[in-house]
Amino acid sequence: MLASVLETPWLGETEVPCRLQPDLFFAEAPADVETAKSVCGACPVREQCLSDALDRKEPWGVWGGQLLVAGQVVARKRPRGRPRKNPTPVAA
Repeated sequence: MLASVLETPWLGETEVPCRLQPDLFFAEAPADVETAKSVCGACPVREQCLSDALDRKEPWGVWGGQLLVAGQVVARKRPRGRPRKNPTPVAA
């Protein structure tokens, strides 16, 4: 799952947030995905995690504070289901 970051010899005993709640980083709900992205903020290996995930073209999940879908960084996770026919206007 998170093998490339968690099993690297240089990581040693460094505490990384994804070891505590690995399922959060592969969540379906957009709110959980945003939570996972924020948890990555203080991670000491965030940049390396994202770089490795992009190199491997990870199919999905939160890696290095970014959401990956089909190996590409995307801004937000779309909710499941069909978009509304008449979207509600967003207040500015």
